[in-house]
Amino acid sequence: MEMQLLWVLVLAGLSGILAQTDLYQKVFVFRNDPSNAYVRVQTKPEQPLQNFTVCLRSFSDQTRPYGLFSYASKAHDSEILIFKLKSGEYRLYVGGEFVMYHVPENRMDWDHVCASWESAMGLATFWINGKPLPRKGLQKGYFISAEAMILLGQKQDGYGGSFDPYNSLTGEMADVYMWEYVLSPAQMRAAYLSLRLPPCALGWRNLQYEIKGDVVVKPRLRESVVL
Repeated sequence: MEMQLLWVLVLAGLSGILAQTDLYQKVFVFRNDPSNAYVRVQTKPEQPLQNFTVCLRSFSDQTRPYGLFSYASKAHDSEILIFKLKSGEYRLYVGGEFVMYHVPENRMDWDHVCASWESAMGLATFWINGKPLPRKGLQKGYFISAEAMILLGQKQDGYGGSFDPYNSLTGEMADVYMWEYVLSPAQMRAAYLSLRLPPCALGWRNLQYEIKGDVVVKPRLRESVVL
């Protein structure tokens, strides 16, 4: 059964088919540095977003900038962007504007990030490995377009493309989730600990995705959270 699943994933990536599967205990491995490869994931917001939460895990030893989660519209290539600028420094973009976060460097281990934003208060929150950083003001009153192109492992400089290969991820990614609302602190910690999560627009256990380029799906080598 495991071999059949792997063949389905490989064929989906080669043929450009949008696959849907439960990726529990699996990871995307972005193999080349630099690269134009990415994973496109699909969700269909019914209306412009006034709130969101995005969570994911990444594992990389690269020191140059790279994009993790890129949600682009035709109006803005950085409607939502989680971008690691350098060791210990992340940027969260909403509608082309960004705030910066300085974080403890977690060398040779997984980083779990959760980013949330609420339009009414113009408030962005960033969690790293289950701990919140100070909240910051960002894009009060803004609406995020529902016409989305969502890519993992790249930073879109245009709708669905125009990549700089030196902003690509080389490493591993897992546990990607997106909600169209702001999670509570208890739910943020549950995401970090891989506990039961509320229903979401985009989830790792039923992810619809398409692989483009040299990205493979492999079993996780070890647990990303040590309790």
